[in-house]
Amino acid sequence: MRESEAKVLKTIQELRGKTSATDIAKKSGLADSSVARAILTLSNQGLINEVIVKRTELRPTEEGMICVERGLPERRVVEQIKLGAPVSIAAAVKNAGLGPEYVPIVTGWLSRKKWGTLEKKDGIVQVRVDDKPAKDPDEHLLEKVGSGSVVLEELPDNLQASAERLLRRNILEAKPRNDHVVEITQLGVQAIPTLDTLGEVSSLTGDMITSGEWAHVRLRNYNVSSQVPPIRPGKYHPYLRFLRMVRRKLVALGFQEAVGPLVEPTFVNCDCLYMPQDHPAREIHDLYYVKDPSSMSLAQWGKTVDRVARTHENGWRTGSTGWGYKFSREEASKLILRSHGTALSVRTMLSKNLRVPGKYFAIARCFRPEYLDRTHLIEFNQVEGIVLDEKLNLRNLLGVLEMFAKEVADADRVRFKPDYFPFTEPSVELQAYKSGFGWIEFGGSGIFRPEVTEPLGVRVPVLAWGLGIDRLYMMHKGIQDIRQIFTTDLEWIREQKVE
Repeated sequence: MRESEAKVLKTIQELRGKTSATDIAKKSGLADSSVARAILTLSNQGLINEVIVKRTELRPTEEGMICVERGLPERRVVEQIKLGAPVSIAAAVKNAGLGPEYVPIVTGWLSRKKWGTLEKKDGIVQVRVDDKPAKDPDEHLLEKVGSGSVVLEELPDNLQASAERLLRRNILEAKPRNDHVVEITQLGVQAIPTLDTLGEVSSLTGDMITSGEWAHVRLRNYNVSSQVPPIRPGKYHPYLRFLRMVRRKLVALGFQEAVGPLVEPTFVNCDCLYMPQDHPAREIHDLYYVKDPSSMSLAQWGKTVDRVARTHENGWRTGSTGWGYKFSREEASKLILRSHGTALSVRTMLSKNLRVPGKYFAIARCFRPEYLDRTHLIEFNQVEGIVLDEKLNLRNLLGVLEMFAKEVADADRVRFKPDYFPFTEPSVELQAYKSGFGWIEFGGSGIFRPEVTEPLGVRVPVLAWGLGIDRLYMMHKGIQDIRQIFTTDLEWIREQKVE
């Protein structure tokens, strides 16, 4: 028997053979966890029994709290009556600060408790108090309860009778509860170690070593083959770990990471990508517009704004005819939540640190007013990038996309479909297939049109791609519902293997 178990067994016997775990911890000085472990072991050995005792917890009601603070109605009335001077019961109740509905209540309890003499004179009930009454059991119980609670079964008989009265008066309320009580068995009584015998200990302390007590203790035996509780070490969220893996692969392939703000002007998010200002994708159904502040100055981009504006209006010198409308700088300055990662490609091309040839990528948090379902979220992640070089063509782009699908998502096959975007030509949609999962759309790609690159000062072909990294992870892990990626299900997160 361990030392803690021996101490718990002795404590139960000292507490008349039946008590609660809380009382054991208080008397023995052991931690609650040590008491709980000892109770479990002793119960399995048949040395104690755990029983459930039904209790009734008494608490004051809302009216009861007033009585706790100010006294019972009959006491408040008695306190303001002059001894030996008859007074109208209605007047006494009013003088005590109580409403007229308390007149029959006070009258009844003054009579039952014999705190005063009641008589009727000229049709008016009067009360005379000759001696100040002492506190009765009802009042003693209220003091005991206070603003907390007491257990009905633990009260003496006279207070239990008071409890019944106060429950009927709606001054107290009863709430049943089940208390776990441990009771020592006959076998447990026989097994209690003598006071001069120390139970088993699980470890030696410094005091034991210095005092020489270590030579007299019995060390606990350990079963090294028994099951142990699972260890839950700290680790990255499985999806965050996947994003870090994607980032490492792209950096290893020579890509440089780009970063940018979540809130963008529509100039960066839309206009620089040659998206018409009346395009349906710029409606409130497809973008989150910021309310305050609602716009920003475009002065930092200087003449680039003029070049983009002329490209929209008449094509500028890109060889295009433009969209044929008057470009609105007010519209371009509106602030929105970034709706696609391609906004970071624009910021990269606007940067003074842009290098040609060069490869850039970003893992971007994006926002769109989507309907939530198994494949759509209003917040999602995109991995996007651009490759700049004079000798690039569409075949190079398809190679990058195929590498992504197979190495990152473990796809079995890929296929490409023609697509349309206002800012790329040609445009390609990537779809990938995995056995047991089916085909899934990952995102779009293409070669930036001159209407995008030339106003930003870029003179070489730019391959651009933006893929739904959330869906890549779904295929990688075989997840059917995109909401599972951002779950707060701790058990699911713990079960994910570290890769």
